[in-house]
Amino acid sequence: MTLSSAPRHPPPSPDNRVSGRWSDLKVRLVSGLVLAGLGGVSVALGGWVFVAMTVLIFALMAWELAAMTDTPARPALRAAIAGLAGLSLALAQAQGWAVLALVLAPVAIALSPRRDAALIAAYSLVCLMAAHVFIALDQRGAVIVVWLVCIVVASDVFGYFAGRLLGGPKVWPSISPKKTWSGTVAGWVGAALVGLGFVLFAGAGWGLVVISPAVALAGQLGDILESLIKRRAGLKDASRLIPGHGGVIDRFDALIGAILAVWVLELIVPLPLGGGL
Repeated sequence: MTLSSAPRHPPPSPDNRVSGRWSDLKVRLVSGLVLAGLGGVSVALGGWVFVAMTVLIFALMAWELAAMTDTPARPALRAAIAGLAGLSLALAQAQGWAVLALVLAPVAIALSPRRDAALIAAYSLVCLMAAHVFIALDQRGAVIVVWLVCIVVASDVFGYFAGRLLGGPKVWPSISPKKTWSGTVAGWVGAALVGLGFVLFAGAGWGLVVISPAVALAGQLGDILESLIKRRAGLKDASRLIPGHGGVIDRFDALIGAILAVWVLELIVPLPLGGGL
């Protein structure tokens, strides 16, 4: 009598492992190029176009936050919260309305039945504050906005490739399973190179080479905070609005941290940027 054994599957070949490692690269690249194009147009045109794009992005963030923490499916409530977020930002641009207007969407989130209402309300307030600061920065000129976005993009790109090529210890496995120390440090290097580029080609001061990695670090902390919120909600992505990137929050969480870091830094020291800033 012979014992039959379960069929054995050969281990994945090195080629399959490599292809799996980069399986999301193509869709991430296409989505990233589309976002870069839309962002570039809004920055170049400035004015109401930039404000409208910012309001749309952060209204979608509020919608995602409401969706992530709803117990039953309530699309009408989520749409109302997104609308309040947009109204908050629009009103916040008027002198004297900022503090009052920015609490509209967070209050709606906090008072509606949901999981982690206080945490989500606080995070939505942080997002709206970042949006308000971002619009204010753009009104001073495009240079600071371009620098900020370049830091976030460079940190993400350097971190993505270094993390997959080098691997190594994780920064916080229980919160952000894919984030490695090699990718994190590579993100700082990418940000420093952005700062160096502005020194060489935009007349910025050398201090920007040091400040840029600090802003990148704030962006990475913003990414980790959003990962914590997703883990508490039991989700991998905030939504599926952006192919390859997940939700709008997943794509712009680092920008939130970077914007607020610049806001705090400017309370301490002037930014050594060129272009009159």
